[in-house]
Amino acid sequence: MSADATFPIIDDMQIDRSNLADFTYFLSIARHRSFRRASLEVGVSASALSHAIKGLEERLGVRLLNRTNRNVTLTMAGEALRDALNEPFEAIGRAVDQLNAFRDNPTGRIRLNVLQDAVPLLLGPVMPTFVDRYPDVEIDLTVTNRMIDLVKEGFDAGIRYGGTVPQDMVAQRLSPDLQWVVAAAPDYLKRFGTPHHPTDLANHRCLRVRMGNDQIYRWEFTRGDEHLEIDAPGSITIDEATAAMSFGCGGVGLLFTTRAAIEPRLASGELKLVLEDWATMGPGFYIYYPSRRQVPNGLRLLTELIREMRPLGL
Repeated sequence: MSADATFPIIDDMQIDRSNLADFTYFLSIARHRSFRRASLEVGVSASALSHAIKGLEERLGVRLLNRTNRNVTLTMAGEALRDALNEPFEAIGRAVDQLNAFRDNPTGRIRLNVLQDAVPLLLGPVMPTFVDRYPDVEIDLTVTNRMIDLVKEGFDAGIRYGGTVPQDMVAQRLSPDLQWVVAAAPDYLKRFGTPHHPTDLANHRCLRVRMGNDQIYRWEFTRGDEHLEIDAPGSITIDEATAAMSFGCGGVGLLFTTRAAIEPRLASGELKLVLEDWATMGPGFYIYYPSRRQVPNGLRLLTELIREMRPLGL
């Protein structure tokens, strides 16, 4: 069935408020392939969503979804309806968001998918001012290091390190490049000694880093014209910054992170830098979003405020 096949069905229906609501529910389920996740997005219980979709299917006279205990998939008719509805609903969203330009107090809701390190370093310093200036703008924040498809998961934008932003996205810089360093607790260095060259890591306990794409990160080092990538050895692999920081401060092993993230621990003496002359620079934080979508007003305001306040400099 082609996308055009849905238009006669829709045209024959009465486009009243309930049908528009059901179309919205359907698009959310189509994005998430989950009643539970869609229910969190639209603020309606999963059982109410299921009831609404059954009613929509009855009125359309076709089945839109295949449901099992574990999965929700679109039928051919469901795919056609999704394709037919996406563009007009996005246009409606853009039109409503444009009205914010005429409001004294902007409104709206933005969904952000944010790298964990960005929360304390970027959003933490900015959010108090943002909620004071724009109290009617809602922010739905998901914090994860895992790479996700923004469009498929229904997010307006993401914040990640520049080197990991998908190439088909529009990206705006939010911070300067960041210095990546190795640090350890004083107790660890007292027990195991201090590495003086990246190759010395072979004799140390390192906290290995799992990236958002599930690959194990090879620690990068630069000194002058020399550049090394080390498969850091260690029995612990972590994909979560808070746990890595806790283990590093606790003396479990050497920690590889941005200097900005550990600056307070360095000042307090909880951590000490090692291999300082091998520290390397990497891309800073960027906010990114699909190129074919108009930027929601709330997202534009948040981006402008981060660039105005420059919590990491810019």
